[in-house]
Amino acid sequence: ERCTAHMRMIPQQPNYATSADGTRIGFLSQGSGPGIALIQGAMADVHAYSALATALAPAFTVHRIERRGRGLSPCPYSSTHNIARDVEDIAAVLAATGARRIFGLSSGAVIAIETARSLGPDLLDAVAVFEPPFYADGIDRPGLEKLFTDLEGDQPDLAAALLDALMTAGTAPAPIRALPRPIGWFLARAVLAVEGTFNTQSTTLRDLLPGVRYDFHDVASVDGRMESFSDVRVPALVLSGTASPAFLREAARTLQGVLPNARHVELEGLGHDGPWNGGAPEKVAVELRAFF
Repeated sequence: ERCTAHMRMIPQQPNYATSADGTRIGFLSQGSGPGIALIQGAMADVHAYSALATALAPAFTVHRIERRGRGLSPCPYSSTHNIARDVEDIAAVLAATGARRIFGLSSGAVIAIETARSLGPDLLDAVAVFEPPFYADGIDRPGLEKLFTDLEGDQPDLAAALLDALMTAGTAPAPIRALPRPIGWFLARAVLAVEGTFNTQSTTLRDLLPGVRYDFHDVASVDGRMESFSDVRVPALVLSGTASPAFLREAARTLQGVLPNARHVELEGLGHDGPWNGGAPEKVAVELRAFF
């Protein structure tokens, strides 16, 4: 199936790299200096990194990569997807730009670590990640199955998918977790309606949700395998925030111990959205500038 989908207008002129399987991967570039590629997490496009890119641009050339399946890189999800395709996407952008530093958030952090392991020091100088979701007791497999079922067919249940994505990821706020499911579903439907009406700058949640299957597939593919990243051979920075769920903070500390050349920094007051525009991207940028 050809990789085409709806996307919002992008005011900044995008660039494109062709991945190994022929998928066009879009990215936005700004700044000057050594190259850094930013890898997005779930349910956001390149615009969510605008403030972080601006904060880094005085010292680096920043490339905001659009993950496959969203915005500038439309590609319908296939059940044959493998995290290796995401690594190839990143590698294509690195080859096109000459960048040798990568940063990833959440599922994008998982892809960043896998990219660092796959490409090694011949193609990368360093990797930084913010809260890759590793689950000490394993990812919620029944929740994962329910989420993928929500998104099947020509008329997916996007409200259920939004709710199940948050619940399965373990990032749903406590009030949402406490709601009876029918009420949570109606609330999710209202969020999608309001966000779709007022969001004119970036890809809407309605358009992003089908692509979360890429994110959850990749996270599930490394579930229980954190120790395999002990062979990453480039320096690493692992970031977390004190306002994030406990399992993400613990995973960051554990990952720092697994990676052979890594340090962990926990940022006061930041949540899982720390690198995004609505979080505290300037604080994240301070750490990235010092590390890279």
